Amino acid sequence: MHHYKLLKTGIIGSIVMMIFCFTPVSVLLFGALGLGAYVSGLDFGLLPLLGISFCLIVFALIKRQMNKATTS
Repeated sequence: MHHYKLLKTGIIGSIVMMIFCFTPVSVLLFGALGLGAYVSGLDFGLLPLLGISFCLIVFALIKRQMNKATTS
């Protein structure tokens, strides 16, 4: 059952990171907060988090597949 939490966390994290990476949400948010100078450095933090989220999804799917193989 633990792999379902991993999968859900990975999917939610990926969706959130995609929203902030591929849409101007983060640019508008930082601009509204007066932090527009830091927008250029967002990719250095957001893209690795997106990669980690995708790795978490793959790990959870592999773990689920291994669990199905051992129970069958």
